[in-house]
Amino acid sequence: MRHYLLALGMLSFSFLNAQTPATSASQVEAGIQAKAQLTESSIVKNLPFTNIGPTVMSGRVVDLAVNPDNPTEFYVGYASGGVWYTNNNGISFTPVLDSSPTQNVGDIAVDWKNGTLWVGTGEVNASRSSYAGIGLLRSDDMGETWTNVGLKDSHHISRILINPNNPDEVVVGVAGHLYSTNAERGVFKTMNGGKTWNKVLFVNDQTGIIDVAVDPNNFNNMYASSWDKDRKAWNFRGSGDGSAIYKSTDAGNTWTKVSVPNSGFPTGEGVGRIGLSVVDGNTVYAIHDNQARRPDTGGRRARAGLTKNDFKGMQKAVFLQLDDSKLNGFLRENRFPQQYQASNVKQMVRAGSLEPKDLALYLEDANSLLFDTPVIGAEVYKSTNGGKTWKKTHDGYLEDLYYSYGYYFGMIHADPSNSDNIYIYGVPILNSKDGGKTFKSIVGDNVHSDHHALWINPNMPGHLINGNDGGVNITYDDGKTWMKNNTPSVGQFYAIQVDNETPYNVYGGLQDNGVWKGSSNNTESTRWHSSGDYGYEMIMGGDGMQIQVDNRNTDIVYTGFQFGNYFRLNLGTGDQKRLSVRHKLGERPYRFNWQTPILLSPHNQDILYLGGNKLMRSMNQGDDFEAISGDLTTGGKKGNVAYGTLTTISESTFQFGMIYTGSDDGLIHLTRDGGASWSNISSGLPNDLWVSRVEASKHKKARVYASLNGYRWDDFTAYVYMSDDFGATWKNISSNLPASAVNVIKEDPTNMNVLYVGTDNGAYVSMDRGESWHPFSEGLPNVAVHDLIIHPEASELILGTHGRSIYKADISMLQAMNADVMNSVVVKAMEPVNHSRRWGASFGQWYDAFEPEVSLEFYSPASGKATVTITNASGVEVQSMQLDADKGFNAVAYDLAMSSKAQKAMSKDKSAGIYPGQNGKYYLPKGDYKVTVAVGGSSASSGLSIK
Repeated sequence: MRHYLLALGMLSFSFLNAQTPATSASQVEAGIQAKAQLTESSIVKNLPFTNIGPTVMSGRVVDLAVNPDNPTEFYVGYASGGVWYTNNNGISFTPVLDSSPTQNVGDIAVDWKNGTLWVGTGEVNASRSSYAGIGLLRSDDMGETWTNVGLKDSHHISRILINPNNPDEVVVGVAGHLYSTNAERGVFKTMNGGKTWNKVLFVNDQTGIIDVAVDPNNFNNMYASSWDKDRKAWNFRGSGDGSAIYKSTDAGNTWTKVSVPNSGFPTGEGVGRIGLSVVDGNTVYAIHDNQARRPDTGGRRARAGLTKNDFKGMQKAVFLQLDDSKLNGFLRENRFPQQYQASNVKQMVRAGSLEPKDLALYLEDANSLLFDTPVIGAEVYKSTNGGKTWKKTHDGYLEDLYYSYGYYFGMIHADPSNSDNIYIYGVPILNSKDGGKTFKSIVGDNVHSDHHALWINPNMPGHLINGNDGGVNITYDDGKTWMKNNTPSVGQFYAIQVDNETPYNVYGGLQDNGVWKGSSNNTESTRWHSSGDYGYEMIMGGDGMQIQVDNRNTDIVYTGFQFGNYFRLNLGTGDQKRLSVRHKLGERPYRFNWQTPILLSPHNQDILYLGGNKLMRSMNQGDDFEAISGDLTTGGKKGNVAYGTLTTISESTFQFGMIYTGSDDGLIHLTRDGGASWSNISSGLPNDLWVSRVEASKHKKARVYASLNGYRWDDFTAYVYMSDDFGATWKNISSNLPASAVNVIKEDPTNMNVLYVGTDNGAYVSMDRGESWHPFSEGLPNVAVHDLIIHPEASELILGTHGRSIYKADISMLQAMNADVMNSVVVKAMEPVNHSRRWGASFGQWYDAFEPEVSLEFYSPASGKATVTITNASGVEVQSMQLDADKGFNAVAYDLAMSSKAQKAMSKDKSAGIYPGQNGKYYLPKGDYKVTVAVGGSSASSGLSIK
């Protein structure tokens, strides 16, 4: 199942909504500085997070930068997963952007002679989760440190070109804001390595530059393509008069439009995204997402039988004359409920309770419209006279390349060694050997769909490196065979869930990579290649969405893909049942969000809730559904994106049928009687914002939390609220949260004062119910956190990130904190450790000795010198360590080795059971020990048992 919204040709809509103002660049920068300061003082900055994968499905690649002299060395830019480096042809990768304030990438460029990296932040593919950037970053030490060199209000940077003869001369294409207008878009140029910038091409405040391409033999000769678009939460216009091709002959200082009337290249409202490839001073290719409508005589492949479009203008008399077998064929093929047969549908039309067009409207959901838009789509053009005139290279349509979401793609490449050998890509990747006259697919095993980046080896034809929604693929035979290079943990999770197994499993739905299940104890490595048993398994395809697991039988899982397509799976038997949530014929179709919310009732696991624009309830595990509400949104808006939909559902654990819902247009509703009556409790909250989460408290019946998200207005304010009176009044608890849109808020199930939020730039905890917030950072980069969950039995916090897969952390110590103990040292209780003869031993002289390690964790009420002492049951000190403790939670790694003093003293006692390891260290023998931590005048102890 493919994904993403459609741009409906030349349809254009205007709305009278008062738009929430976009967050300014100065506010974004202030937020970055505020987070850095909060991190420095955060009491949880040392609380360690561990990445548990998965990796094999990877995430969306947006760009590649390959060393032309050594193609085994290259960088990969992931849309929201940072930049990764390899010097062994992709066998392993190292992240290089983790020290920066963002992981959101639009383009990367490398000055290979001097080792300078440039990253244009903010993805340009205009998807639902194309996160904004913070400008242009530069590193002169291979990614160890980064400097922001400007264009801070650009949001989305499309291309960086470095003059190979003068690395301080750089030309940058800026797409600009995604959901709002702004002036910092166009082509920018620096002559001093980014110290100052000149805007050298500007079209208008809603038209940015989506590509810039340069003559490989002449830096003076370059082309730029502008893209006129307007995205809102309810509509996406992906084309317009401002889209065009421009040329510069003076290294980008001045520009002339070359896609003018009579040039042969399309002009006008239907011109969409354009990609460019320059061969030489005369020859240039362009791929164009033509959003103009196809003529009636064109269209897609004809289908046998009736189609829904046949009914849109059909007269009543014509409908009643339809052959019953053909009408029944249409009804069954399109999964109309069995109650609708040709005979009774005709009777409804005959009686006037139904019109023929209602059969088409019944099927008009966002997913069907995605494929039914009759636009011209992808076209390839070529100029052989330096852009003066253009000619389409092929006859007919390039079917099944872009479908109707060409805005998500838009790249073309000519082989440097053969200008007739060109590559284009969208859903598949296509190759032409005759300059674009004919194409063939070069997709193969292990190659994901939805392609965004390609590098062609200029010295070895057929050697390609490809980046797509499923990571990196490499071929050496021009696409006949491919290998996958997916060791980075860069999964883009929308939602996560856990079960109650021991150890528990984690489930997650990913962007264009389905739904996966894996052990919470998973450790990522490539050792699984020898057994074939990877730590995660895919349980659903498409764009993975929300998951619910039956707590009585964890084989029963509810999940699915975009726009409300959900299933009940039995993972034990392999059975699956599609959940049928259908309106009645003649009613307007339900509206389902891309991420349709589902919820199993905590009171009865046979009861499943599902949110469209109404709340649906099934009493029998999804076999049947009924609407238990009216429309719980503002009613939707005219546009080509499903809008006016529910986004979140929460049922109180205190009372069955006490349910909260939140919508994408800012409404929160409450029912206390199972849907018999509903109250709008949105008063006092900001208008028109996406309700990203509503969370009924597990500690107090009247308490409820809500997070709102302004991302779709380019508003990055943190909106977090709490109510103690069922939503009658709300208190803003965003407090000191820096500017970053909030995706989720959760209350700790053990400690009512502890709250967690996940934002587009990290995760935070509050120990005082929102009065103040502390960012997590140890092991965790600045990445979008879409979802989080607390496992009640394991006392672990699991983060579902949109760019760096899944992290977990032990929060048992954090949960135990309260005002009474936070002024003294607290030492975390430790799990027993199993003694092993392997400690300090190796398999031979060619192998490293095995070193055990435990984490000693403690809370300190103040910063200062800490002394950690380990004593045995007899009170003998066996080890002592000193360290600088931070205020808050601290962790120190301990290898279970004895001090030399203790070793000498205890080795005289043969009953002590100590012996040297092969590495010369003496490790603690079996027994009970006490770990004592002293900071200032406060100390505390905890036990350590070695069995």
